[in-house]
Amino acid sequence: MEIIIGLVCLVVGAAAVYFVLSGSSNSKIKAAESQVASAHTEAERIASEAAHQAERAKKEALLEAKEEILQLKQNSDSEEKKRKGELQALENRIMQREESLDHRNDALDQREHQLSSTQGQLDHRKGELDALEVKQRSELERVAGLSSDAAHDELLTRVRAESVREEAQILRESEQSVRAQADKTAREIISTAIQRCAADQAGEITVTTVHIPSDDVKGRIIGREGRNIRTFEQISGVSLVIDDTPETVVLSSFDPVRRETARVALENLIADGRIHPARIEELYKKAESLVAERVREAGEQAAFDAGIHDLHPELMKTLGALRYRTSFGQNVLAHSEQVSVLCGIMASELGMDEVPAKRAGLLHDIGKAIDHEVEGPHAVIGADLARRYGERPEIVHAIEAHHADVEPNTVLDVLVQAADAISAARPGARRESAENYIKRLEKLEEISNAHEGVERTYAMQAGRELHVMVEPERISDAQATVLAHDIAKQIEDEMQYPGQVRVVVIRESRAVDVAK
Repeated sequence: MEIIIGLVCLVVGAAAVYFVLSGSSNSKIKAAESQVASAHTEAERIASEAAHQAERAKKEALLEAKEEILQLKQNSDSEEKKRKGELQALENRIMQREESLDHRNDALDQREHQLSSTQGQLDHRKGELDALEVKQRSELERVAGLSSDAAHDELLTRVRAESVREEAQILRESEQSVRAQADKTAREIISTAIQRCAADQAGEITVTTVHIPSDDVKGRIIGREGRNIRTFEQISGVSLVIDDTPETVVLSSFDPVRRETARVALENLIADGRIHPARIEELYKKAESLVAERVREAGEQAAFDAGIHDLHPELMKTLGALRYRTSFGQNVLAHSEQVSVLCGIMASELGMDEVPAKRAGLLHDIGKAIDHEVEGPHAVIGADLARRYGERPEIVHAIEAHHADVEPNTVLDVLVQAADAISAARPGARRESAENYIKRLEKLEEISNAHEGVERTYAMQAGRELHVMVEPERISDAQATVLAHDIAKQIEDEMQYPGQVRVVVIRESRAVDVAK
């Protein structure tokens, strides 16, 4: 209020000074005085109104403050009442807890008094029992004529002897029961595996029949003065038998890979129609590539069928080569797939993981694919091959142990042994005579290849004829005659065979050039 009045007075004074300075006439002075009076009146009116407004604002602020104070007081009273109620409830609970503890203490005191009384009675009774025991022991010693220590030793001796006898009987009965149960379980597992494995037997023979469109083709296969058939046999190492059987040519060889390659080459030659030495050599090389591709595909298919997807490519290729290998007349790849299935079934029956069992079963005979190239048992060769290409130790050991070349020491080893025996023992699976026949032919080629200057050797005509290819720059015509005699003599000394073996040493020179 005072500030407003001061401002009004300042304005009025300023106006008066202005009018005084701005004119000197009396009229102007009077006008200025009139304006000053009017300004004083207006200032008083404004000051009065401001005072009234300030008084009203003061009353309103005071009234609001009183109402707020009243509200705060009511809230404080309500909060205090609530807190007092909570404290009262807490106090009541504490008092109840104290009363409960007092009752419990009284009960514990009473129980302790009872226990003390009972303990006293027990101590008295124990004293009586001890005295009675001493008296009874003295009487027993007097009647038995033994001291307590001697009686104790005798009792322990009898108990020990009886326990040893009973233990031995229990162990014997348990052993018989376990052995009987194990035999029964093993028979059930093997029977289940055999019943669930419905694989066909894959027997192999040593001849392959090739159908020809007509008998006229036979003359073209033989060629002028027999040059075509002679070239075919020299390149392939397979005997080509052409007889009176209509529309049929027979390929004979103990090596199934050679026989298959020769079959593919001969069929392609017949389909091509151009049968001459150069074409024979060209198509035989193509047939070798095709058979190699089939070997790879056979390995991939066998691994896929067994559920193995991480096999090393070289192992897969070697596995596929088993497609053209036989063991006692049984196809080794089919045998390996069958062993894999049997291992998986028996592992499942025993609650084991099927995947390692199938893997070991599939790879157990992989050494047979290269046993003609590496010395040693095929199980050891296969284990070394698997180890080289990163197979796990338990798989490698199972491969090596399946013919007991090392001691089997895991369930997986025994499973592979059992599955291998089951597959080989199935009716019609193997022929001993065929295996012996193949071994004899392999031995013939091995004896011949051991001589210096021999390039390659082929056993022909079911082992009755041996074709020996020599290097012409190292073996002369005279040396070829001596070589034939030496090979025949070594065969006579080291082998047993029916009939005769004709040794043919072939020395052939070629001059090749290319017209551009």
